[in-house]
Formats: sequence, C-alpha cells, structure tokens
Amino acid sequence: MQPIGWLLMIVSVGSVLTLVSFCLFRVLTLPPIDVEDLNIAPLEIDTHDRRDMD
Repeated sequence: MQPIGWLLMIVSVGSVLTLVSFCLFRVLTLPPIDVEDLNIAPLEIDTHDRRDMD
C-alpha cells in the first residue's frame, strides 16, 4: 500500500474511533435521573385487534 493509502486509512479509522469514544463518553457521563422525573403510566392504546370482525 502506498503512503497516501496508509494516511487515509489512519485518518478515517482515527476519526471513527474518536467519534465513537466521544459519543460513549457523553452517554456514560449523563447525570442520573430520579424515578419521580419519569412519566410512567399504563399504556392505554386501542389497537382495534380485539373487536368483532363481523
């Protein structure tokens, strides 16, 4: 492989690894949330699949 190919490969792989590392760092360092902050409610979605088909 020519030197320009090695340079391009190192830059592209390095860019992807940097982006993945940055995203993982941002996600894993999020502050914890309290359970009271979550809106937990039973799902009441009518999918119409239990109605009479006649």
